[in-house]
Amino acid sequence: MHKANGNTITLADSDLTTGTDGQDCLRSICDGCGARGVAWRTGVDRFHGRQHHYRLLRCPSCGLVWIGNPPGPEEMGPHYSTVYDRAVTTAGECLDRFEWRRQQLARYKAHGSVLDIGCSAGSFLYCMRRSGWQVYGIEMSRSAADTARERSGAKVFNGDISAAVFDPGQFDVITAFHVLEHAYSPREMLYRVSRWLKPGGIYYMMVPNIDSGGFKTFGSYWFALELPRHLFHFCPESLTRMADSVGLEMLDVKLYREPFIENSTRYLIDAGLTSLGISRRPLAMCEPPGLMKRIVRKALRNTIVPFLSVPMRLAGPGESIHAFFQKPV
Repeated sequence: MHKANGNTITLADSDLTTGTDGQDCLRSICDGCGARGVAWRTGVDRFHGRQHHYRLLRCPSCGLVWIGNPPGPEEMGPHYSTVYDRAVTTAGECLDRFEWRRQQLARYKAHGSVLDIGCSAGSFLYCMRRSGWQVYGIEMSRSAADTARERSGAKVFNGDISAAVFDPGQFDVITAFHVLEHAYSPREMLYRVSRWLKPGGIYYMMVPNIDSGGFKTFGSYWFALELPRHLFHFCPESLTRMADSVGLEMLDVKLYREPFIENSTRYLIDAGLTSLGISRRPLAMCEPPGLMKRIVRKALRNTIVPFLSVPMRLAGPGESIHAFFQKPV
């Protein structure tokens, strides 16, 4: 039986169903609305080149997708690793990207206190601080948390959000960019967000869109599927319904193109080579590209990639959900 207490959603024994091979149990209840999920797809950890199959379920009511047989929290460490941390930190070095996000946020709030959940190396908090904001962060990686403190001067909690302690109504703004999909209970995370926000406070977040043209084109080879690190996969409806269930009102939801064509195509090529008995290093083990490779990559992005993106545009909407919610006054 599904149980919701306004704080978290717990699973009773009847919420776990035995897999068809009898080897594992599936977490079958939707974390957002409590409906029972149905078998949908399977996939593997292509980033590390591992072959364990994860079972994706989809809620027939709100459209939420999740891994039915995820690794436990104590097993998740190897699925991230220093390689993954480095890749995420490197991707977050572009200050222009975070300045654009600050400008988007300024439509709703221009000053105050901000908490960035999953702040990584602190680039967004740096942009916010130099605009006069009081800055706070939560970051799982110790090295990234240390860097964030040094870079932004923020007060950064190093650890899981479930262990973080803040006062009710402490923040004017809370942000979480590509974080919610990593939570074991995204609804519980949203509940904490709602509790920590001031009345009238803003929650600004991003997650991949499971109903996007990117997923519809590449399927389980879509780079943003990120199994098993992405435990949940959202569409606009499942996201807004879950936020509403914890008292957050939708202000704006937009879809942007973020196709990940290069890495998704690489996964397809790797699978084709493997079927021919040819193996190469998984993406996680590849060295950072040198100067010549970066030049070739940029040339491809400016010539071939735009043509490859046409089928994705025809297949479905944008790959990245950008959403603003507000705590009622």
